[in-house]
Amino acid sequence: MIPLSLPAFLATHPELVLVDLIEAKGSTPREAGAFMLVATNALFGTIGGGQLEFLAIDHARTMLAGGERATSLDVPLGPEIGQCCGGRTLLSFSKLDDAGRRALIDRQAKMESDYPDVFVFGAGHVGLALAAALRPLPLNATLIETRETQDGAIPEGMTLRHVAMPEAEVASIRPGGAAVILTHDHALDFLIAREALARPELAYVGMIGSATKRATFTRWLRREGGDQTLLDKLTLPIGGSALRDKRPPVIAALVAAELLAVLLG
Repeated sequence: MIPLSLPAFLATHPELVLVDLIEAKGSTPREAGAFMLVATNALFGTIGGGQLEFLAIDHARTMLAGGERATSLDVPLGPEIGQCCGGRTLLSFSKLDDAGRRALIDRQAKMESDYPDVFVFGAGHVGLALAAALRPLPLNATLIETRETQDGAIPEGMTLRHVAMPEAEVASIRPGGAAVILTHDHALDFLIAREALARPELAYVGMIGSATKRATFTRWLRREGGDQTLLDKLTLPIGGSALRDKRPPVIAALVAAELLAVLLG
């Protein structure tokens, strides 16, 4: 079951308490800026789980029930609450009114707008599996396809662009982003890869394939007069070498981990 988006969760629950992690010192399960929403029977987001989160949920639900509770908690993450992180967190609690809901949506949108771009070229089996793997991650993922896609095949909330010339879409990737090339056509893969490799400000350019495909692309790039030194930037095969499993969800998981290490590392 796909979790509700923030706007959908806010619309579904008229009574909510926002739990904000204002300050984090030392070793803590989440960073300052993390938040969660607490309803009487539902939650959105997390401040790190464990006993800390249990205490925060209990505190928030007491507020929802009309109890007189403090609007902040200074929580040491030690033996007294059954956690061994050793750090300290400062939490704030506030009932959300209409202005608070709008501010939270704006805050989330600003945070998401700063996520790195990942353009996935190709909505075949692996492309769709990768789109599903990327959907919940802190990345701005866009799926690029030249062919018609089946109804319901694209993960809910995923941006899809149907285009005639996918290689032209490379210019839309913001600096620090990634291009993952998985189309149904090797010639098209090569055109996209050439455009992506020509952008040194991209953090990751990957193409599905094998050592043979890499050699073929190298020869093609040479014939096209491309800069051979750019090949050092190309990840091919994608997903590392720890596993040789070719099932699309496995490839997608490996590539997602590879992208996170590069883009958020």
